[in-house]
Amino acid sequence: MTTIRFAVSLVLAAAIVAVVQASRPDATSSALAPIARAGGEPVVASGQDTQEDVGLTVYNGGLALVRDVRRIQLPSGTVHLRFEDIAATVNPATVHLRSMSQPGRLPVLEQNYEYDLLDPQKLLSKYVGREVTLVRTTMEGGSSKTTEVKATLLALNNGPVWRVGSEIVTGMGADHYRFPALPESLYSRPTLVWALENEGDASHRVEAAYLAGNIGWSADYVLTLDAGGKAGDLDGWVTMNNQSGTAFTNARLQLVAGDLHRAPTPAAKANFALAAARVTESRDEMSEQAFSEYHLYTLGRRTTIANAETKQLALLRGSAVPVARRYVVNGQQWIYRNRQQPGTPMRDTVQVFYDFKNDQASHLGKPMPAGIVRVYQTDASGQVQYVGEDRIEHTPKDEALSVQIGTAFDVVCDRRQTDFQSLGGSVYEFAYEVSVRNRKDTPVTVEVNEPFGGDWTMTSASHTWTKTDAWAARFTVPVGAGETSTVRYRVRVKW
Repeated sequence: MTTIRFAVSLVLAAAIVAVVQASRPDATSSALAPIARAGGEPVVASGQDTQEDVGLTVYNGGLALVRDVRRIQLPSGTVHLRFEDIAATVNPATVHLRSMSQPGRLPVLEQNYEYDLLDPQKLLSKYVGREVTLVRTTMEGGSSKTTEVKATLLALNNGPVWRVGSEIVTGMGADHYRFPALPESLYSRPTLVWALENEGDASHRVEAAYLAGNIGWSADYVLTLDAGGKAGDLDGWVTMNNQSGTAFTNARLQLVAGDLHRAPTPAAKANFALAAARVTESRDEMSEQAFSEYHLYTLGRRTTIANAETKQLALLRGSAVPVARRYVVNGQQWIYRNRQQPGTPMRDTVQVFYDFKNDQASHLGKPMPAGIVRVYQTDASGQVQYVGEDRIEHTPKDEALSVQIGTAFDVVCDRRQTDFQSLGGSVYEFAYEVSVRNRKDTPVTVEVNEPFGGDWTMTSASHTWTKTDAWAARFTVPVGAGETSTVRYRVRVKW
């Protein structure tokens, strides 16, 4: 069976080439030659060789708007246009065709999306009840001999059943099959078919617009800090991923950043930023403009996005961006609702953040689509090392960003409960001390955030604190190099 399928593939490839060549113009002709149709109406096939322009607007979430402009020649009256080389993930309900050169002179009578694609097994199944030539090669006297047998395919259930003359035959092998023609209902690639009424001249410049899936983009950022971690260069990249089933050649590319609402339908990324230095695309940034409630980014040149390709394009860049390092300890709310064993310390994680602002003063100031920020820092020898990453949400200009890169190694924090009292009437008092030890050679400042439940009052505290919201207080704790700072506080809570 494997031999048969391989042979069918070879014959099928030759048949496809013949059909495509028959449906396209000669090198010396600018017109598409109509091909015959069973109903007597002419059929014109249009592929990428007739394409004059293509525009691609890609949205967050794997959706793209395709605008495909082609120059075609159509006979007068009713004609069927086969629009080939489209995205296999096209949504047929979104397709729109119009004549740009003769508006209103090319009304659409009917449109179909043909996705019954040609393959050896489907080709064979379309010939059930029809005659096929089976070609067999045998060896006789040290030389090969080819024998052709005409047979009618009766069925293809768990293997072919043939009628040869007056006999029914199963299990008959063949080196390959020969088919007299390709069935009209099979297509070599996804195709849109329109029944049109050409009321104008023969030459039309038409645009087909449709939505297609499996074309996505994401934003990736590389923040490279100096050795002191106080300033860095930020490079933004657009990572395109095309799994639509077709290539977009020399396309005008636009990207829409924002959360697009879509009607629900019935049920039916590689780390490229690390290779940013190897990308051969131009370093020109994309232009940006506000569009409805979104932001539209336009590439200032054309680009080609091949099928099954991941491509990166420069989005933005900022040099010498001021960056502040921040150490944060976040207490857990549950410890205030359970009586702790006095004297038992608990280790708290000290998180490390790099903060910067997306404004012109920081050499930025361009809306930043959601994506991953990967942070690198220069070490003492001048080598750049990877130090962590975080995801940011859509960030307008003039907004602050905070990127968590990991946890501190040389700054540690312990806490213990030093007192618990029940004062009656659902009123309790807790006393805590939070010790921060700095084993670095430089001083640090640690932000200690303490959550509280219910109606609370800070009755005493060793450090200045700020009420950050209804259920939280923040202590700012400076810690010298090699020193320990301890925050002690008492809080009264009523539930």
